[in-house]
Order: sequence, then structure tokens, then C-alpha cells
Amino acid sequence: MYEAVRKGQVDVITAFSTDSRIEGYDLVLLEDDRSYFPPYYAAPVVRQQIVTRYPEVKKALAPVENLINEKTMRALNYQVDQEKRQFKKVVREFLRSRPKRSELNDF
Repeated sequence: MYEAVRKGQVDVITAFSTDSRIEGYDLVLLEDDRSYFPPYYAAPVVRQQIVTRYPEVKKALAPVENLINEKTMRALNYQVDQEKRQFKKVVREFLRSRPKRSELNDF
């Protein structure tokens, strides 16, 4: 799909709003003015079994809740997918660029 739109074989495709190729191919996201597609939110997901066994996990993940919007996720994905940077370095730089939170110092 992305290659087809990049090459001009099609004019419009359905895409994931956080896909790195949107930036990489200089594509434009159209506004979903009818809310056909649900919003795409990044959220920590952990099995209940893990939280029950290690309750500190919930507290450890709390600082990253609501930290990343679609535009930020797309930019981070671009660095990893298109620029071929190591994801750990991208994440570390992103977290360190955020306002200081004592919970994030271990990253």
C-alpha cells in the first residue's frame, strides 16, 4: 500500500497513523472528520497475572501513561524504521528529553 501511494500508483490508502513511512514518504494524513477510525493511543499493557505478582510494575509504568501521542509515535518509529537507529537509544533519548521525572531515571 505505502509503496503504491509513494510511486503514484494510487492516490489514497488506509494507513496506520503512527507508521514511519508517512514521514519517510512525505505523505499527508487526511482528517477523519467523521471519526470512522478509532484514535490510536499508545498504552502500557500488562497481564493481570504479572501485576498481581509484581504490583510495583503498575507504579513503574505510570510515568509513561499518556506520554506519547500519534505524532510523537510516528517520529519515534521513523527514527527506528527509516533511520535504522537502535530502538533502545531512541527510547532513552526520548525519555531523557522529557521533563524530569524521578521514576524515569532508571532508563
